[in-house]
Amino acid sequence: MKNLLEIMARLRDPETGCPWDLQQDFRTIAPYTIEEAFEVAEAIEQGDPESIREELGDLLFQVVFHAQMARERQWFSFDEVVEGICAKMVRRHPHVFGDEPIGTAQDQNRRWEAIKQEEKGDAGRTGSFLDGVTRGLPPMARAVKLQKRAARAGFDWPEAEPVADKVREELSELESEMNRSDDGVDPARLEEELGDLLFAVTNLARKLEIDPGAALRRSNRKFEDRFRAMEVRASAQGRPLEELDLEEQENLWGEVKAGGFRSSGSDST
Repeated sequence: MKNLLEIMARLRDPETGCPWDLQQDFRTIAPYTIEEAFEVAEAIEQGDPESIREELGDLLFQVVFHAQMARERQWFSFDEVVEGICAKMVRRHPHVFGDEPIGTAQDQNRRWEAIKQEEKGDAGRTGSFLDGVTRGLPPMARAVKLQKRAARAGFDWPEAEPVADKVREELSELESEMNRSDDGVDPARLEEELGDLLFAVTNLARKLEIDPGAALRRSNRKFEDRFRAMEVRASAQGRPLEELDLEEQENLWGEVKAGGFRSSGSDST
């Protein structure tokens, strides 16, 4: 860590540092921080230990970058970042670092949230259950977090089947909007209905204990790999994929799918 911190300090040296690094601030670096976190998630999905190691290093560098800029402004140091998270982890795990008994992971999750409220000085909460859900999260992740917070207040279906019914209901409402003939399709209403459908699907994933982001990444990979396989087969037949009509392309897709084609890291469905 000492070596990494020294490298970062040199990159930001006003006289001998890197021009690009010197131009950056918290706002310009934030998108890279988010991107690196997603690259860690992708490496984990791929199950490649070497990629995970590398991407974790890239993400750690983002923390060091932000800490260096904060030190330059005399806000806080990297050491203070580390000290803060160490203290928080000890404080929020009284069953590990103290003698408070906690039985299950669910019990620990509830205790964690209670300690968070105590830390903020609002153990007798007067605000909303949704307070603190940052708007900076990706929309799908934020939807899950909002749903989890609402569930703490009891606003939740006990099982997944009613949520599946809600998905069908939202799909029906979207189709009705798509087929409006009286005053035409309103793009704003169409977007709203599509958003409601996506929110319901995300809620279903939560009830099924599936990370919707991970599920979508897996489907993205599967689609990408199958589409590439289609391109290879079309080329082997002597015709670029774009020269095939839609029916021919669909037949080719069916061949790839029926052939049990598996994308890297995912099952064929």
